[in-house]
Amino acid sequence: MIRFLQQSNNRLVKALFIVIVGAAAVSMCVYLIPGLGSAGVTAADTYAEIYPHWYNKLFRSGETISLQRVRQVASQQLAQRYPQYADNPMMLNFMTQQVGQGLVQQQMLLAEAASLGITATDADVAHTLQTGPNAEVLYPGGKFIGTDAYSNLVAQNRHQTVADFEADIKRGIVMQRLQSYVTAGVTASDQEIRDAYRKGNIKIKFDYAVLSGDDLRKTINPSDADLEAFFKKNTARYANAVPEQRAITYFAFTPQQLPGGMPQPSQQEIQAYYNQHQQEYSVPEQARARHILVQEAAGADAKTDAAAKAKADDVLKQLKAGGKWDELAKKYSDDPGSKDSGGELGFAQRGRMVPEFDKAIFSQPINEIDIVKSQFGYHIVQVEERTTAHSQSISEVLPTIQATLGRQMISQAEDSYANSLAAEAGKNGLAATAKAHGLELVTAPPTAQQGTIAALPDGSQLLAKAFQAKVNAVPDYAATGEGFAIFQVTGIQAAHAPAFADWKSHVLDDYRSDNLAGLLAQKVNDLSVKAKSGDFAAAAKAAGATVKTSDLVGSSGQVPDLGAVGQVAPQLFDLAQGAVSGPINAGRTAVVAKILEKQEPTADEIQKNLDQTRDQMLAEKREEAFQLFAANIAADYKKNNRIRVNPKANAPEPGQ
Repeated sequence: MIRFLQQSNNRLVKALFIVIVGAAAVSMCVYLIPGLGSAGVTAADTYAEIYPHWYNKLFRSGETISLQRVRQVASQQLAQRYPQYADNPMMLNFMTQQVGQGLVQQQMLLAEAASLGITATDADVAHTLQTGPNAEVLYPGGKFIGTDAYSNLVAQNRHQTVADFEADIKRGIVMQRLQSYVTAGVTASDQEIRDAYRKGNIKIKFDYAVLSGDDLRKTINPSDADLEAFFKKNTARYANAVPEQRAITYFAFTPQQLPGGMPQPSQQEIQAYYNQHQQEYSVPEQARARHILVQEAAGADAKTDAAAKAKADDVLKQLKAGGKWDELAKKYSDDPGSKDSGGELGFAQRGRMVPEFDKAIFSQPINEIDIVKSQFGYHIVQVEERTTAHSQSISEVLPTIQATLGRQMISQAEDSYANSLAAEAGKNGLAATAKAHGLELVTAPPTAQQGTIAALPDGSQLLAKAFQAKVNAVPDYAATGEGFAIFQVTGIQAAHAPAFADWKSHVLDDYRSDNLAGLLAQKVNDLSVKAKSGDFAAAAKAAGATVKTSDLVGSSGQVPDLGAVGQVAPQLFDLAQGAVSGPINAGRTAVVAKILEKQEPTADEIQKNLDQTRDQMLAEKREEAFQLFAANIAADYKKNNRIRVNPKANAPEPGQ
């Protein structure tokens, strides 16, 4: 190689070699110089960059996850999983962090899949759409709903373009194939499966002696000398036991005390709001129906199907003969969500029900009763009402608009009034300003930040601001839950250690807490030793324990004063009948148990459930194997600084 490079006619090769060596040198610097490869991403819309190879990192040519995508997915998941917090900025920021981390992990795994030659094609996506969970909606009766309807569905339900939606599907296919590849070698022997089923399905019944931590706590009664010694020994613990407190002087007003009274929106303002928000008042086409469901298992044979159809026909006949929906639904319907309300389903938009049912409620004549078959069985359906797509008139939504505008106007008026009063108090003082406006001046007693101000509905915002202010600083204002307060901090008591006499009850609580665990452990250990060597009931009585008897329970069974047996005391399932357990720590209680009865599954039961247990065990082992694989990939990326995360990526969006 050296001789080859020394030849004068190989200048291009020499130049290429220099570039390669230089690149390698820079790469070594990136990897070996601490911090050089960990600089944050600077692009405003970049959440993170992932570098599958060292050269991607060198040339900044990695895979990019946009901040827009992270926030979009976070908003979707928040709306789906916690709709009550959909507009909560704090929850959205938390969800953004979780989603961002998940997408970074996914991108690392996708890069690993690419290096293994694992891909997905557009044909794979099309097949998934036609056969996957969305098939019934996109291909009702095997026929595609059309490009426009498809785009609208994706936009309404996923808030995505079709391209982004299908890209997500493609990534999902690759992830499934990667998991299959990684876990292909996972196996479980028949003996391992039998042992797992046997152990997981043992049932036991037992006596158990319960020592209550709450009761035992009351028996810890140290002398005053012991408490004072404990207090002195824990000087650092009590150094700031009495929190900082602040004296606050304030005057407050409610909306009823606004100059000129509470503002009300004018007709012109209401009309303008209605015009600006007409989209919110559009009502889609809807149908209100009720049904009685005769359920049928998927893949039922012809005989079962005929029986279900005959039952549905009989119910239909009774309804047409004047039978009452309330009575027949309660008697015959297999839909637990509607059977007790006469089968009422309320209004539904087009496309929200399974295709056969959806078609019926939007085509069947009003009040006519008919039978419709879907994947769930036979529905006896009556359409009670249909409404066409329309916009609500201003008269229909007038109370809502008045309330909304009224709240906005009152809030603005309150804030403006509070601001002007604070400015006036800054010039003339709190007392003079309060007197000038007929408001009462109050000086609250020194209060901790987490305390309460008795005269205010909600003093939390005032206290939060007060603990950021200086003594006698310019007056400020804060919401009180029913108006605003204009306030000033007039004194500060620093956090300090209490006198023993003032803090004695707290010291007693701490003393008991510190000594309870040891005492409870000692008591239950002594109880276990005596119960194993003598009479269980006598040992429990001597220890002051209460003896109870469980039901026949499995590992998921709940037992009073113990909890979930399989989690708190799995060792009980390994004991023989008649055996006494060791000490069991159940949190607020401690327990010793004696096995009264033990039932193990029979060989026939184990054999009957072998396939199901195998599937469950393999699924769990595959999940564990894939999680380990993913963790190793992530550790490798982290070790070699092949992830760059924008340090501002998890900051709240402007205005939040």
